[in-house]
Formats: sequence, structure tokens, C-alpha cells
Amino acid sequence: MNRWKMIPFVTALLVAQAGTPAVMSVPYPNSASSPQGQPVTVPLYRVTVVQGSAKAINYRNLKHSTEIDLLGTVLVPNASGEARVKSENGAIQIAAKFKNLPPASTFGGEFLTYVVWGISPEGSATNLGELILEKGHGKVKVSERLQTFGLIVTAEPYFAVSQPSNVVVMENAIRKGSAEQFEFIDAKFELLKRGQYTLNLDSVAPMAMDEKTPFHVFQARNAVRIARATGASAYAPEAFGKAETYLAQAESKEGGQKARVVSAKEAVQRAEDARLISVQKQDVERLAMERQAAQNKLDESRRETAMASAAEESALLKTRQAEIENAGLKARNEGLTANNEGLRAKLMDQLNAVLQTRATARGLIVNMSGVLFQNGKATLLPAAREKLSKIAGILSTHKGLKIEADGFTDSNGSEALNQRLSEQRAKNTMDFLVSQGVASDSVTSMGFGKGNPIATNETAAGRQENRRVELVVSGEGITGQKTAGL
Repeated sequence: MNRWKMIPFVTALLVAQAGTPAVMSVPYPNSASSPQGQPVTVPLYRVTVVQGSAKAINYRNLKHSTEIDLLGTVLVPNASGEARVKSENGAIQIAAKFKNLPPASTFGGEFLTYVVWGISPEGSATNLGELILEKGHGKVKVSERLQTFGLIVTAEPYFAVSQPSNVVVMENAIRKGSAEQFEFIDAKFELLKRGQYTLNLDSVAPMAMDEKTPFHVFQARNAVRIARATGASAYAPEAFGKAETYLAQAESKEGGQKARVVSAKEAVQRAEDARLISVQKQDVERLAMERQAAQNKLDESRRETAMASAAEESALLKTRQAEIENAGLKARNEGLTANNEGLRAKLMDQLNAVLQTRATARGLIVNMSGVLFQNGKATLLPAAREKLSKIAGILSTHKGLKIEADGFTDSNGSEALNQRLSEQRAKNTMDFLVSQGVASDSVTSMGFGKGNPIATNETAAGRQENRRVELVVSGEGITGQKTAGL
């Protein structure tokens, strides 16, 4: 028997609510103003998960039915159960009985029911079905397509949850004296930390129940209030609206008990869908906000660097002007011309040592092709990043240069797709040069789609050559020089 191995963690669960993650308030998408004229906002938070551990049992070689035990964890040590397992029609059929389980609300106001989960060896959790208690006893009959899995039971706010909570009350165990030879596999999986369903709820007190209202109606109320607190009315209005509609039908007594249960179950499922959509969209927003904050910090750093560079350039300019006045304009210009010719030749030799470089009227053109990008991708390959890093080291040592990153693609795909792809390739190249020390105000990027191929698009090798970026290096001493002999 693999006893629950998170005793310190679960014990802490009994005495304290989970800590609230960092929360940011952001406006609802397309939100209207409140009656006071203020934008309506919803807390944006990161859902917290923790890791659990269970023993997965390999039933692959099961020839006939067998029985396993279901034992309570440290949360409910007196709980027990048993399950008959058999292989049938390509799936594992499980008929289980449970006893001595307390009401799920014992573990918090957000919990109403129990759910049985199948845990794969890779840690994927599958909701196998709801366990409804009657005087602490319950039974389920479920099916699992996997041949190797572990069984656990968790307390949940409603039956349609998509991820187990960390209130794990039971887990599978091999019955002593069993004649079967089972293989155990450790499975690590994620559990939703307690309190995540109620982050924005004003009250988490257990719901008051009565015998006249079907149990699933209470679950529907719980699911809808949790979805609403998560911001589903703003982030998933369609799914949340359907959940409210089904809940209203479940609250009505006109259709009878059976109809109320059907509507309540539908309300629960729609509310869970809305909650998941809301959490996912908020996660995207949170990441965007974090990226924007990082970009703002980077931009500020670049501005400070640019100001320092401008001050340095200003001082150098004044010095140069004084030298020109002292030595004479003619002598100074001749010296500058000679220096520029040397700079162009020296820079071309340095660039040619890394990548093929040619001189044109536009300036020095560094050709980056061959192993730069994969087909249909804009991400720089490691070999390209290595060469770009060397190029950046050369360019960053020369003042006054202008670099234009021109992106090209092969002929595969539509005009619009290739145009976007070439622009993204050029931009990724530009961003990498800046990250390696090239001044951001000296680099620009453009995309030219599949135009100007340098090789045939009829072969894979030719298309790989055409998936390229050309760096056009210009500036003082580089552009407009004679190209003969270079």
C-alpha cells in the first residue's frame, strides 16, 4: 500500500486556508462603465497548483476480475472501500464501494461532492465520475480506457471539475494476500490548491440544503457562483449565460424532479466550461502584462543608454569640429576619406570571416541563408544565433553604422503568409542583434516575402537558401564607395 506521501502538506491543509496568489485588477474586455462612471474590473490571478503522488497499478495482464482496497488518507483515516476490477471490451471496468466518508463540506464551504479520478503514469488525471454519499456510504461503477492507472477520490465543488483538488481522501491499494502479480508505477500529478475556487467569493460558508431540492441543484448553484467569481460573465459570457439559463430551469419546479436534475447537470457543465475559459483568458492577460512590464523596463534602459550615447557623441562632435578648424577643412576631409576607405575594407574582412559579405551601392550586404530558419518558421536556429552573435560583436564596435535586416522566404505558401513570415524573420534577427549589444536605434527590419530568390525554389536545398535574412550595413565610409576590386 502506498500511503499518501504528503502528510506535512495535507496536515497544513487541515488548519489553514491556502495563501491567496498575487492579484491584479484589470478591466473587463469591452466593459461598460458602472453607474458611477468607473470601469468595471475583475481581479486577475494566477491559479496555484501543487504536486501529488499516487501508485498506478498495471492491469495489462489481468486475465479475470480482481479486487483492490480503497483506503482513507490522513484526512479521513477511518474511510475504507473496495473495488472489483475487470478487463472488458478493451477497457478496465471498476465497481467500487465506499464507507465512513464525511460530507464533502467538512473540508470547506466550496466543497459539495466527491469525484473519482484515474491517474495515468504520466500524471494525467481523468474525471471518472461522481461519488454521491448516503449516510457516509456510496458506490460507483466507472470505466477507464487506460490499462495502467491509479485511483484517488477528492472532495470537489461539483461533479464536472476538470482538475482534482488537493483534498485527497482515498486512494487505491493492493489487497493483502492477493494472488495477482501487479506492477506498481509512481505517478506524479498536479492538484488544484485548496481555496482556488473561492478566491473572489465574499463567503465560503457551506450551503444550507433541504430535502426537497435535488442535490445537483445545489451543485449548479455552487458552480455558477464560482464561475461568476472567476470573471466568467466578462471573459466567457456565452458559456456563462447558458449556465445561468440552465440554473434558472433547474430552480423551477414546473418540470418535476427529473427535469430539474437534468438542467442542473447541464448548468454545472456549462459553468465549469465558462470558468476554464475565464481562467485561461486571464492567464493570457497576466502573461501579456508581465511581458509589457518587462518591455517597459527594457525600453527605459535603452532610453538611458541612448541618452548616454548621445552625450558621448555630442562631446566627440565638438572635439572633431575643433580639430577640423585647427588642421584645415581640406586636410581633414582627405584624412576622413582615407580612414573611411580603410574602415570599409576592414569591416568587410571582419564580416566575411563569419558570413558571406558583398559590397554594393547600398552598402555591405551580409547574406544569412542555408541554416537560418526551418520551413514555415521564424525562430532563429542555434547555428544562426551563433553567427549573429559574432556579427553583433563586430557591428557594435563601429559607431555610425546603420543596419537593415531584410527578410525573405521560399515560394511555399500564400503571398500574405510569406509576407508576414519574412517580416517576422527580419524582426527576430533585429531583436537578437539588439540583445547582443547593437544599438536599437541603428537597426531596422523589413520583409520582402518570396521576392528576390537567390536560388531555385524547385529543390529543397534552393528553398533553404531562399529562407534567409540579408543584413544591409551602411553609414559613413560604407555607402557610396567604389566597389571594384572588393
